[in-house]
Formats: sequence, C-alpha cells, structure tokens
Amino acid sequence: MRAAKYVGKKLSPRQKRHIRVRGKVNGTPERPRLNVFRSAKHIYAQIIDDTIGHTLVAASTLEPEIRSKMAQLTKVEEAREVGKLVAERAKAKGISKVVFDRGGWLYHGRVKALAEAAREAGLDF
Repeated sequence: MRAAKYVGKKLSPRQKRHIRVRGKVNGTPERPRLNVFRSAKHIYAQIIDDTIGHTLVAASTLEPEIRSKMAQLTKVEEAREVGKLVAERAKAKGISKVVFDRGGWLYHGRVKALAEAAREAGLDF
C-alpha cells in the first residue's frame, strides 16, 4: 500500500488526495497515465507507463517553444500550450488513450485548461 510510507508524517490535503487517487489510477501500456504537476511558476505533464515505470512523453512550461511565449501568456494559457504540446508528442508516439492523474490538484484552473487542451488536440480520456 502506497500510504504506508507516509505513516507519522503530516500531509497536506493535496498530498492526501494524491495518495487516494493514485491508489485507483494506474497507467498501462494500452492506457498510460497523464500526470500533471503544477508549481507556483510552472506546470508539467508526463505520460507514464506504470507497468515498467517509464515516462513515455513529457512537456512543461520550461520547453523552449513555450518559454519564448511566456511573457505575453497567462498561467492558464501556458497550461493550454503544455496540454497541446504533450498531446502532439503522444500522438506522434502512437498514444491516443490515457488515464488522467491530476496529482491531487483540484480539477480547476490550470489543471482543467491543460486537460481540455489535451482532449482538443486528440487525446482520449
């Protein structure tokens, strides 16, 4: 059980949600997991096959394509760009279906924008 390593530690509500969600969401070769992490300045997305523990595709606001546009974009618009970029890279690798792992973040704002942009770009979840 994943939560066993957190015994005796004070966890934030987001960490608790993340542990609970990860107990139910698992990436397979047929449907890898689209994981989202957001920090105060950046947002990151990875498509992960949990059976072998490998990241298949990744994108973030640290990418040169997005970083050059960051001055004129809001954080939500940056998240949309990351969603489009990760979906394009996934389609190029032959990945069309994923399971969405919001990482304990609420499905709102930047996380929602990234997910909707990935859907519009062709990912099915």
